[in-house]
Amino acid sequence: MAFKGVFPVYNMKIKISTDGTTEPSVDIADLETMGISIEGNVETWTPFGSDGWGRALMTGKSFSIEFTGKRHIGDPGNDYIAETAWKDGLDCSTKMSIEFPDGATLVFACVLNVTNVGGGDSTNVGPLEFTAQNDGKPTWTPASEE
Repeated sequence: MAFKGVFPVYNMKIKISTDGTTEPSVDIADLETMGISIEGNVETWTPFGSDGWGRALMTGKSFSIEFTGKRHIGDPGNDYIAETAWKDGLDCSTKMSIEFPDGATLVFACVLNVTNVGGGDSTNVGPLEFTAQNDGKPTWTPASEE
């Protein structure tokens, strides 16, 4: 583990595949915020032999990542995401990765849902806002203990 302690969020490295199939290798210019939401599916039951105490088991998970930033025309990652605003089906599917400051990585297939590609006040910088919804099981690689 090369890093310990608290960290600023900008130390995370976010990459995307710009053809939807290859490994994520392209940065996305001018991202400002990222929020990861993880949802667990928990099934509960109360068997006869538990004296009325319930049991639980995590039976599934999903996650989504909300991103906001600025629309940066000419940046390959930013352009790729913005263009999916007008597409549907598999044309909105891609792969992304996040490298955390401690060296852990999350690589995942996802569906891009672009929600804003340029609105706002006349003096605002054009936004780029989107959600990356996981599509299947991600690959999580913990940080090494070195």
